Amino acid sequence: AIVVGGSLGMLVGRRFSDALRTLLMQSLGLVTMVNAVQSAARISDPALVHRMPSGGPMLAVLAAMLLGGSLGFLLKVEDRIERAGEWLRHRFASEGDGNFVDGFVMSSLIFVIGPLAILGAISDGLGTGIDQLMLKSSLDFMAAIAFASTLGLGVVASAIPVGIYQALWTLVGVLLGSIMDPAQIAAMTAVGGLLLAAISLKLLNLKQIQVGAFLPALFIAPVIVAFF
Repeated sequence: AIVVGGSLGMLVGRRFSDALRTLLMQSLGLVTMVNAVQSAARISDPALVHRMPSGGPMLAVLAAMLLGGSLGFLLKVEDRIERAGEWLRHRFASEGDGNFVDGFVMSSLIFVIGPLAILGAISDGLGTGIDQLMLKSSLDFMAAIAFASTLGLGVVASAIPVGIYQALWTLVGVLLGSIMDPAQIAAMTAVGGLLLAAISLKLLNLKQIQVGAFLPALFIAPVIVAFF
């Protein structure tokens, strides 16, 4: 879906004016913000609220962001993602495609952040259906068209890390079954909402945040909840 949508976006995008491309990016930023709010609202999920003490869900998300951000900073996650984009650009992109790294990094983060990337893949691995993956693919297809019209080939290349990421979660579903309960999923989703909010700020050119550095927080959040 990302490859086909991105390819269509590159073909159609050549006919777009700079003003229209800016408008598309702003539209994606606003829609991403709505998705961020919906995901972050899972901090009030009954399963998570009942598992944690009073005020616990907010503290769990805060701790996950602080610990995850610190770990991501020490591991230089953002730099590693950008270096991967640079390698792919030198490997596949034409000269002068300055948007390749931006398209690769931003698209990769958007396509992997969110509950559907994990839940859909795990559901597929468990053999309980691909409904969630079909929904995510449809959303990724439409987003790839819009992104590629502005950011070019890097959006298409983001299918590589997204495919690896979701394949690993599918393997988790096959080997381990359901590894997270509803409370843990809610905490992970809430953290993902905050990361999506950071991405929306970047899309709207309001604030540049190292979103990649916070990716470990997605995995720390369910671990914190597990202690309760």
